[in-house]
Amino acid sequence: MSETNIPISTQNAVGSPAREERIHIHVPDRHNPLLQRFMETVRADDELYTLWYCQNVNAVTRLAMTDHGPVHMQIIANSALRLLRLLMSRGVVPGVVRDHGLTEMDAEVIVVAASLLHDLGISIHRSNHEEYSLFLADRKLGALLTSTYPDVITRTIVQSEILHAIIAHRKDGKPLTIEAGVVRVADALDMASGRSRIPFEQGSTSIHSVSAMSIESVHIEEGAEKPVLVSIRMTHSAGVFQIDSLLREKLKGSGLEPYVEVVATIVRDTEAPLVQVIRL
Repeated sequence: MSETNIPISTQNAVGSPAREERIHIHVPDRHNPLLQRFMETVRADDELYTLWYCQNVNAVTRLAMTDHGPVHMQIIANSALRLLRLLMSRGVVPGVVRDHGLTEMDAEVIVVAASLLHDLGISIHRSNHEEYSLFLADRKLGALLTSTYPDVITRTIVQSEILHAIIAHRKDGKPLTIEAGVVRVADALDMASGRSRIPFEQGSTSIHSVSAMSIESVHIEEGAEKPVLVSIRMTHSAGVFQIDSLLREKLKGSGLEPYVEVVATIVRDTEAPLVQVIRL
């Protein structure tokens, strides 16, 4: 996947945990050997993939929500990495660099890892899933990080930063680092129509599925006045819910407000309703 102008609209579905049918997670890691090593470990971890599968069964099959499985993980990881790199290219310093003296490469590992693990708790339950994600991620991170960070002190710092980013993605989370803010905002940017297609076609007409069906594409680009420009194309004004109630909520308090501009455009001259009747 190209790192430049990454489109984050895609077709999402509940995947199978069978090895031959898996979605293989990839991020642009060729310039970061630490991230390369971490991603090799992630792709080889059967338990982690199965947890992604289980969280999507709860989200899509049982709750008729938008996708929360491996495709969501792929999109969030790439979006978070794209956001972080744009910010760092304009002089924004990650927390792990400022406060712990580690490197920008370590910051990239942190945002990718937190992106991949932030929803693990949904495999248990949607309610309070951020807290459940913390103890599942804490249990997994030792094995996932050891080959990348054999030094226990550095590994402990990185693990702590990852866990902070995971808990800070919740609605009332208060990110204390750029890395955590990046993960929080990236999570909200997975809003395009492919994410809700499965529940929508299964009859879900919630505001979440209907509004997501209205989002044609989301692009993360280098901005002019601010480091990051998020360009959103909507086919219907119902998509305003995704932007106003979800993205605005995640951007507020993320620490990224001075660095991110969001521009949303309706790309059709006339609107047609996505659903004719909604029944309660």
